[in-house]
Amino acid sequence: MSNPGVQGSIPTSATAITKSDTASNAYSYIYVGGTGNVVVQTEDGQTVTFTAVPVGQYIWVRTQKVLNATTATNLVGLI
Repeated sequence: MSNPGVQGSIPTSATAITKSDTASNAYSYIYVGGTGNVVVQTEDGQTVTFTAVPVGQYIWVRTQKVLNATTATNLVGLI
């Protein structure tokens, strides 16, 4: 089943995310394994907080960074 609101391809790579305010964390999607807030800098430079993201949720956003203010755990970045 496709999602008409999401454009792009199926990810071909996944890696555990290490939060950082300085290092590049460029992902197309983020899987949240432990509930909490996810704070990212988007591809176009905006800082966005996704609040109270539940376990098992995917966030469909292109990121530059996953910031240290993130409280969610067990994050996986998909490219």
